[in-house]
Amino acid sequence: MRLSSVFLAIHVLLVNFASARAEDFSLTILHINDVHSRIQAINKYNSTCKPKEISAGKCFGGMARVKSAIDARRTALKNAGKHVITLDAGDQFQGSLFYTTYKGSVAVEVMNRIGFDAMAVGNHEFDDGPEALAAFARAANFPILFANSDLEKEPQLAALIKSHIVKTIAGERIAIISVLAEDTDVTSSPGPNVKFLQSETVLTSLIQKLEATGVNKIILLSHVGLKRDQELAAKVSGIDVIVGGHSHTHLKTYPKRIDGPDGESVPIVQAFAYSKFLGELEVTWNKDGDVVSAKGKAHLLDANIKEDVELASFIKSKAEPFEALRKRVVGHVAEEIDGSSRRCRTGDCPMGKLIAEAMLDRVRSQGIAIAFQHGGGIRASFSAGKVTMGDVLAALPFQNTIATFQLQGSDIRAALENGVSQRESRAGRFPQLAGMKFSFLPTAEVGNRVKDVMVQTIDGSFAPLEADKVYGVVSNNYLRAGGDGYAVFRDKARNVYDFGPNLGEVLAVYLGKTSPVEPFSDQRITAIK
Repeated sequence: MRLSSVFLAIHVLLVNFASARAEDFSLTILHINDVHSRIQAINKYNSTCKPKEISAGKCFGGMARVKSAIDARRTALKNAGKHVITLDAGDQFQGSLFYTTYKGSVAVEVMNRIGFDAMAVGNHEFDDGPEALAAFARAANFPILFANSDLEKEPQLAALIKSHIVKTIAGERIAIISVLAEDTDVTSSPGPNVKFLQSETVLTSLIQKLEATGVNKIILLSHVGLKRDQELAAKVSGIDVIVGGHSHTHLKTYPKRIDGPDGESVPIVQAFAYSKFLGELEVTWNKDGDVVSAKGKAHLLDANIKEDVELASFIKSKAEPFEALRKRVVGHVAEEIDGSSRRCRTGDCPMGKLIAEAMLDRVRSQGIAIAFQHGGGIRASFSAGKVTMGDVLAALPFQNTIATFQLQGSDIRAALENGVSQRESRAGRFPQLAGMKFSFLPTAEVGNRVKDVMVQTIDGSFAPLEADKVYGVVSNNYLRAGGDGYAVFRDKARNVYDFGPNLGEVLAVYLGKTSPVEPFSDQRITAIK
């Protein structure tokens, strides 16, 4: 009798456990971010794959490969009875000749063919103003999201961009909300009518409204960068999962977890950039809307994943008009020139020094002594050997021109302070220089980090920067207009000429003059430990 009671108790426990588990809901999220117009496959330097690399199977990503990977995972998951959505965390725009030639029209056609449930607006979606984003959104057959702005004064976007969506899957309502980096008015060109609001305030209000309607599963599709994602996870109640972009982060631990304000663990994911990885996160909620499990990985999209034939053919046809330009050899480099964001946004980097030298070489005869390039404008490295115009434009995709002006020494120091002010978050404003070197203390208060600043003289030696002396400076037009916080270039520059040649052409000419190019080995920026 006692044994029967034990069996009965076990049976009841098993039934109750099975019933509770039956009320759980699982969803697999496939995600990409920061494609940056890498519509065709890339090499290990994040530049367009060359024929020899393709033959050797050394290419990654490309949207035809992304489609194959997404199609395969969707099919496998659905055959296993699982639910799946596909998300893009922003920055499809800007990064290759596809964007230079077609703006967003090819990217949106490719995305339509793949099929997405939602996309976040990235800061680079504003690079050609609200008009380019509006054209992209009109052509998209998926919702485009951006909550932390009042778009009423920008009517062409107000009707096209949503703050969030609510999807119903197997009877469960899942909200997808998006926020964009609040400094987009500094890093891009949203225009005067798009005002950015604090993400914490917007998210708290919107989540409370959604929860009041019974929604208890909330995904934040963000384009703010990993550091900011972690802040939002720690501060804002109700966020269940964050699918992010902007910082081009390849997570060593996937997902990363941050404790939320109510003690819950919030999983955060990101899938590097440039179509190289496909993220896959399976999230399980219990009946109360609490996340009880989050697991997955970022799949490397290498040559083992075959490209979708139909989409590859479409992409190839769109590449034909600029193929000859892309293949034109402009110079040679003796060894790799590193242009990775890891290096170019935190300190001296070989590509940054090369670009700055090319700028200075172009205008030195005009009395210009100092060149500024920002790390965020550098998007690829050069492999050893031939350098093509396609390689140059992959490294410098933004179609910047060079601008010359005069600036007082005290204002140059202020520009350097701006450049190192967000080094800890690897912001794009970090400076790359020619004709100057300096040291800085990363742990000092912002605005007081720059220490010794030295300017190169005509004989090649260095002399201290003089606060009251006026110097000739060259930068790209983006920085000269105040981009990335360089307001001092916009507000204090004298004798300005903003209509110089294209920066990519300037670099190509310099490579042709100086090949074979060796990486510059001198240290121009020193972080004091």
